[in-house]
Amino acid sequence: MFELIALAAFVLALSAFMGNRRMTERFGAELAALKAEIAALKGAPSERAQAAVATEELGAAPELPVEAEAIEDAATVLSASAHEVPRIIDGAEKTADEGVEAIAASTEAPQPVAAAPRQRESLESRLGARWAVWVGGIALALGGVFMVKYSIDAGLLSPAVRLTLAALFGLLLMAAGEVIRRRAVPLIANEFQNAMIPGILTAAGAVTLFGVAYAAYGVYDYIGTGTAFVLLAAISLATVGLSLLHGQALAGLGLLASLITPALVSSNEPRPWVLFGFLAIVWLATLLASRLRRWTVVPTLANVGVGLWGLLYVAAASPFEARPVAFILLVMIAGIGLIWPAALEREPVGEAPETRDATEGPETPEPTEATTRPRAVAGPWERLFVPPHAAISISAAIVVTMLALLLISPAVYAVRFPAMEFAVVIAGLAILGALRPTAVYPAVLSAVGAVAGVWSLVALSGVLAYLDPSLADAMPATVLPGRTAMITAMLLAALFVALVGLVLSRRLVTHPQYATLWAGIAAVVPIALVAMSFLMTGNYAFDLPHGLFSLIAGAALLALADWLYRRDGEAVARDTAAGLLVAGSFAFFVLALHAWTDGLVTTLAIAVLGTAYALATRIRAWPILPWMTGAAAVVVLGRIAWEPTIVGAGNLGTTPVFNALLPGYGMPAALLAGSAYSLRSWPDTRVRNLLQALASLFVLLTLAILVRHAMNGGVLDSSVPTLGEQSIYTLLAIGASAIFISLDMKSPSPVFRYGGMGLGVLSMLSVLSAHLFGLNPYVSGELLGRFPFFDLLLIGYLLPGLGYAGLAWYARDKRPLPYVMALAVSGAVLAFAWASLTVRRAWQGENIADWKGFLQGETYTYSVVWLLLGVLLLVLGSRFHAKSIRIASAVLVFVAVLKVFLIDMSNLEGFLRALSFIGLGGVLIGIGLFYQKILSGVGATPTAPVKPAELQ
Repeated sequence: MFELIALAAFVLALSAFMGNRRMTERFGAELAALKAEIAALKGAPSERAQAAVATEELGAAPELPVEAEAIEDAATVLSASAHEVPRIIDGAEKTADEGVEAIAASTEAPQPVAAAPRQRESLESRLGARWAVWVGGIALALGGVFMVKYSIDAGLLSPAVRLTLAALFGLLLMAAGEVIRRRAVPLIANEFQNAMIPGILTAAGAVTLFGVAYAAYGVYDYIGTGTAFVLLAAISLATVGLSLLHGQALAGLGLLASLITPALVSSNEPRPWVLFGFLAIVWLATLLASRLRRWTVVPTLANVGVGLWGLLYVAAASPFEARPVAFILLVMIAGIGLIWPAALEREPVGEAPETRDATEGPETPEPTEATTRPRAVAGPWERLFVPPHAAISISAAIVVTMLALLLISPAVYAVRFPAMEFAVVIAGLAILGALRPTAVYPAVLSAVGAVAGVWSLVALSGVLAYLDPSLADAMPATVLPGRTAMITAMLLAALFVALVGLVLSRRLVTHPQYATLWAGIAAVVPIALVAMSFLMTGNYAFDLPHGLFSLIAGAALLALADWLYRRDGEAVARDTAAGLLVAGSFAFFVLALHAWTDGLVTTLAIAVLGTAYALATRIRAWPILPWMTGAAAVVVLGRIAWEPTIVGAGNLGTTPVFNALLPGYGMPAALLAGSAYSLRSWPDTRVRNLLQALASLFVLLTLAILVRHAMNGGVLDSSVPTLGEQSIYTLLAIGASAIFISLDMKSPSPVFRYGGMGLGVLSMLSVLSAHLFGLNPYVSGELLGRFPFFDLLLIGYLLPGLGYAGLAWYARDKRPLPYVMALAVSGAVLAFAWASLTVRRAWQGENIADWKGFLQGETYTYSVVWLLLGVLLLVLGSRFHAKSIRIASAVLVFVAVLKVFLIDMSNLEGFLRALSFIGLGGVLIGIGLFYQKILSGVGATPTAPVKPAELQ
């Protein structure tokens, strides 16, 4: 096997030698061509050069001979040594390019020169200049390993000598790398950055030394655990330090060696402080090197490595110590905030990159347009969430958040519950997000971690098991007092409120999107923390701590919003940030009311709070204030949906109207109506429409709930309403539609216009579904009452029919014609139903169920009544010039005709049959005569009489 590897290495080395030989010959030819070009420039200056000389006489540009002399001197220096041919070519080309650029700059109208396309690298270059280097480095490392193995197998040397020789070999490789770096790197640094021979030799030497140290500990047992740990750590850190000279790849190797060092050196008594202290040193060293060279890959890998070690320790050790883990997390937070990327901003296009010595080895490529994109290219929110070197901040924030949450997870077991360690880590991450505008992801993840962690804390307080005993077996034993969870939640909430003040005072003008993000965090996270604490650990009857903290926090956010409006800043960003703060203050005040009050008092207090925000517009013209009135109404609706009785079914009296429902529903309705009226001149029409709609909804809801309570004996349940109850709802909807029309005429509003029409359409649909079918006494068998006319049919059909007719008359010229016609037709349909059911009551009594069948006199009476009703509708339609009523009359007469011919002809006998047809004929003739003599002249234009001469 060794022979095959050696043969492969020899072949590759030979290929590299041949490739380098051809390259040297090419460099010689290029040098000769360059010298000839320099001579041509000196002897026969071009027209561009002559123009430059003429211009220089006027004091505008340098002389051409100076540049030529500089080129000649450079060529002389370049030919000093034959082994430095590549560097000679590079230097001469650079100097010649500078001369050409100076000549081009001296002209009056320089022409842009297209950059020459980069030639594709040949297979020869890949094999000879790149792969040969990598394989050669691997071959050197394997050669040292095989040499040690051969000495062991043959017994030639003692273990101490073997280790010494191997160490010397590693040091020799590193020394060779340094020598070559000082002499040869400037020749090839720009062309072969990923195949630098000095870096590979140094890496091979580092691997050799690392293997020697581990063999001395793990194979020969020459050194102890502590000494081995120190040696391995020193080699790893030295490799990271040398990466400053040899590039990011060597830094990655040193980082990898550092991360596996604790795993190679084991101990019977693991000490987490030593482990995480060493990891902190390695992580800081890597971050410092990355900061000096602006690397992004290695620090990201370092973050991941520390996270994996933390996860492994917490999962494997039982119980584990939380403070060492918290220590390394705080070190990461401090490093990201103070070292790299810290507060680094995006470099603008055209700014000079960081300078470094050409002998320092490969480094990050020169900044291009892709890596130094100006701020104007991306949108403000894109720049906010994709800051420079985002991978470092994202990976660090994810590691810190996940490990902080793991510390308090029920799946692991700590020496003592690490609530304080969790809070300190999350607080540090939040502080980092507040101090550095580039630390967007730490800010967001600190908010997520705080909410998730506090939920875990309050859940572990045992309240879930108390609320649901079935969870007792699934949950761990109570390990955290509820008071501790509450204090932790409040401290973190107070921290976020304080940090948003810091961010807004420093960043609102310079970083408006960043300040807006923090305002959103302050509006959501603190209230979420305190609300979870109250729900899981609070006293629902009266909770002084949660209520007091909510009141103070809400006042602080409100004061901060007021402070924002008193200082200068971008109007849009200021309004958005202040609006979020006001919304957060409202949420805190609502939580305070829930903590200090209960039942009806809470509902009324929230409605009053919403009105207070509406009245505040008289002293502060903040755009967000009226929206908080609407938010209060939504909260009240949520409470009503949760408990429709407001005070509980057991505490709700049976007295109609005058019970807890009247203030519980009526007071919010009145306050909303007053708020909508007070804001009638507010410039934002959207919020005006919203408040008008909510006020209308609450008024209708109040009337409906009072009717429901009165019609069901004081019981509010989900039972199907009776026809009488449904009729009251229909009458209320008709009345509300009329009120909306009146309000719209006085103060035009889309809420009044379309809301009233929508309410009318819904009521018409309820008539078709409930009055005519579902709740019809003919179908349901419901008794009509003992007194004729003043019975269920009156309130169920006649009054709603008259209501629709009156609404249609009032809506003429105020609403679209199809809507008015629909109202009129609905009234006619209800009148027809009332007349028909009244006929049945007259023949059948108060029970008109369908199972009782039909009498002959009853059947005849239907025909008479329908015809009379058709005639009456025809007269009314003609009197009021209502085409829809005349159409309804025609339809009703047509139905009567069908009934006479299809039903009366078969069911009636003798005199009633004849009388039915005689009556039908008379009515139809009378209707025809009515149309001929009266309706035919309506709106007709009289014509002039015809003269006898014209008839001829």
